[in-house]
Amino acid sequence: MTDFIIKKLPYDLSSHAGLAFVGKYLKRVNINALIDPIFPVRSGVANSEILKSYLALLCLGKSDFDAIESFRNNAFFKRALGLGVVPSSPTLRQRMDTHAPSWFDLAPQMNQLLLSSRINGQPIDFGSLECGYTPLDLDTFAMDNAGTKKELIGRTYAGVDGYCPFAVYLGSLGYCLELALRPGVQHSASESEYNLERALPMAASLVSTPLLVRADSGFCSAKLMQEITSQAQTLQREIAFIIKWNPRKSPVETIAAKRVADASTPWVSERLGKRECLWQEALELAGVASASNPARRVYRLTERTIDKLGNTLLLPEYVLEGWTTTLPEKFTPSEVIALYCDHATHEQFHSEFKSDMDLERLPSGKFDTNYLVCQLAAVAMNLLRLIGQNTLNEPDAPVRHQAKRRRIKTVMQELMFKAARMITHAGRWVLGLGESDPAFAVFERHYAQLRTA
Repeated sequence: MTDFIIKKLPYDLSSHAGLAFVGKYLKRVNINALIDPIFPVRSGVANSEILKSYLALLCLGKSDFDAIESFRNNAFFKRALGLGVVPSSPTLRQRMDTHAPSWFDLAPQMNQLLLSSRINGQPIDFGSLECGYTPLDLDTFAMDNAGTKKELIGRTYAGVDGYCPFAVYLGSLGYCLELALRPGVQHSASESEYNLERALPMAASLVSTPLLVRADSGFCSAKLMQEITSQAQTLQREIAFIIKWNPRKSPVETIAAKRVADASTPWVSERLGKRECLWQEALELAGVASASNPARRVYRLTERTIDKLGNTLLLPEYVLEGWTTTLPEKFTPSEVIALYCDHATHEQFHSEFKSDMDLERLPSGKFDTNYLVCQLAAVAMNLLRLIGQNTLNEPDAPVRHQAKRRRIKTVMQELMFKAARMITHAGRWVLGLGESDPAFAVFERHYAQLRTA
C-alpha cells in the first residue's frame, strides 16, 4: 500500500465539471432576461443569480440552502453559471422566502423554453408509445417530513406526516412539466383541474403527436375528465385519457354472479384456480369525450378459487377493476389495460426526485418556499435528463448497460461529479478533463453542441 503525501495544489480543481452543461442550458433559456428586468435589485446579488445557484445545487443532488457555502469561493462554480457573486446561505434562504409566491410562474416558463429548444437542429425526443400517442402521466406521491413543524404538513395516504406533491410527466423518458407541492391531507383529485390548465397546453406545444393522459383511481373524477375534454377542444388536439375506475360502493358480488351466470362470457384461465374475463360498456358522461371517440369503460373481473399458496378457497374470491377511456374503438380492452399498466413506469421518476435529488425532506419551514423548491426541482430534473439523454446513450459513452433512459443518479455519477481543472491562458478559459477520462468524448461533443446552438 502506497503512502501518499497529501498536498494542496496551486491551481483550480473542480469535482463538479458537469455544471458547465447546466450553465450552457440556462444560457440558452436566457434566465437573466427572464428574471432580472421584472425582479430588479438595487445592489448585491441579482435574483437570476439566486435561482441559477439553487438550480445548480439541485442538479448536484443538494436541496439544503447551507450547501451553497461550499461553493462561495469556487471559481469554476461562478464562471460555469455566469455568476458575478455566489450568494451566501442566509441570502439564498431569505431571497427565496421573500419572492417565492412571485416566482411560482417562472419555473413553467423556464421549462417551456428549455424543453422547446433544439439540439443539433433536432427537437427533444420525449418518448412516444408504439401506438403513436405520447403519454402524459399524472400522479401524487408522499414526501415524509415527519418530526418537523413545517407549514401545512399533514397525514398523507402513505401513513406518514408530510406533503403530497402533484407531478406531471411528459413522454416515457421522464421529463417533468410540473411538480406542484400540496398539503399532506389534500386529495389527489382536489384542484387538479387547475394543474391541467397549465400542463396540457405546454405538453401540446412540445409534441405533435396525440396525447394520452394516464392517471390512477385517485383521479377518477368527472370534473377532471371534463377538463381534459375541454382542453382538447380549445387546443384543437387529440387528447385521450385512461383513468382507472374507482368502484367505490359498486356491488362486486352481484356483478360477478351475473358474469358467471352468462354463458356467453369468455373466460381466460391464468393458472389453476384463477380465471379472468374482460368486457366494456359505453358511458354517457356530460361534457366528456366526443362523438368520434365516445367514453367507455373497460372492466376486468378476476375469479380465484385457489389462492397463491395453493389452498382451495371455500367460496370464490372476486376482484373487479375498471378503466375509463376515450381511446378509439380500435384499441381492444386488453390493449387499454396494457397501456395503463405502462403508466407504472412513472413511479421511478418519483424515486429520482426523493432519493437522487434529495427532495424527500424539503429545506424550508414555509410552504411557499418549499413550493418554489419543488417547481425548480422539475427544471433541474429536465436539465439532468437532457444531459443524460444526449451523452450517456452514445456509442462512445462510459460503459453502461443498454437503456432508453438513464437515471438521474447515473447522470450525476458519470457527468456532474466529474473532476476537471480550470485553466486560463492567452485570454481563453480551458476546462481540462483527465487523460484517461472515459466520458471525455461525449462531454466535449455535447458541450460543443450547446456552445454553437
